[in-house]
Amino acid sequence: MPVGTAGSVKGVTPDHLARTGSEIMLSNTYHLALRPGAEVVEALGGLHAFTGWDRPILTDSGGYQIFSLAELNRISDDGVVFRSHVDGAVVELSPERSIDIQNKLGADIIMAFDQCPPLPGTAEQIYEATRRTIAWAARCQRAHRRDDQALFGIVQGGLDVRLRKQCTDVLVELGFPGYAIGGLSVGETHAEMIACLSQTGPYLPADRPRYLMGVGTPRDIVAAVKCGIDLFDCVLPTRNGRNATAFTAGGRVKLRNAAHRTATGPIEEGCDCCTCANFSLGYIRHLFMAGEMLGPILASIHNIRFFQRLVGRIRDLIPGGKLERIHMEFPATLGPTGEEGADRPRVDV
Repeated sequence: MPVGTAGSVKGVTPDHLARTGSEIMLSNTYHLALRPGAEVVEALGGLHAFTGWDRPILTDSGGYQIFSLAELNRISDDGVVFRSHVDGAVVELSPERSIDIQNKLGADIIMAFDQCPPLPGTAEQIYEATRRTIAWAARCQRAHRRDDQALFGIVQGGLDVRLRKQCTDVLVELGFPGYAIGGLSVGETHAEMIACLSQTGPYLPADRPRYLMGVGTPRDIVAAVKCGIDLFDCVLPTRNGRNATAFTAGGRVKLRNAAHRTATGPIEEGCDCCTCANFSLGYIRHLFMAGEMLGPILASIHNIRFFQRLVGRIRDLIPGGKLERIHMEFPATLGPTGEEGADRPRVDV
């Protein structure tokens, strides 16, 4: 899912986003509650009418901001009190308030309010975050008022597999139409993340969507799919696009590189995105060097399409039991055993 934090995937129109093959857009409860406000979005017809995106939308709960804005918040069992990063105003989020905001926003999939602990974190921090996440999940269910929105539960527990299993068991017993794994890609290594997923993913119901929040790089996605994960979001495609880096099956392309000055071909041969169909790599380099806003837009469109092509190919290979072939088809991006050394950024703040 491309990330449209404030109701917009940066620099990409809904029409171009749909043409990348994207089926769901993610937006952020906390940010939309601050600007323009849930009541404003509701008055303007809900997120679909507000954004012009007529396909499914998922809103996260605001729980991730407990982690990302830790210096601006105070946590208790009741909820979280923030100092707005916009104007310093006091903002209170509880499970009930988060669900009320998401009901007003009108996304198709909404997330339970959770606490994302830091990694590394103390055993007490991880335990308390998991305990609150479980208690808040039940409160979110009771507060949820709309039958046309699917409320997903979120599994927390840090890298403690025992806590992850306990959280999973309770959430499955509560019964949600889908489940997410949160609290990863927040400081742990790739190996630690996959070790945790391999002991968590298989315990989630296979007949419900299983969503890994805030991940990630191509190698993260492929490895997580092997652990049973179905759904992903990350700012990586658009953030890298804005910073002049393009993803290709042959590896990352630095778009400002002088070697591309007279390149007549596309960013990636064989790519079917509108960027590669219409513009040369030399022209896109020029746009970045000249500071033209079209450069980041075209690079973002290509990157989103690259990720959709990657997961589309994963879907093609799974039924025949041939997923390992993905490493041969994307060797420079994944490596023969999935090696790819990149940071795994989460949601824009």
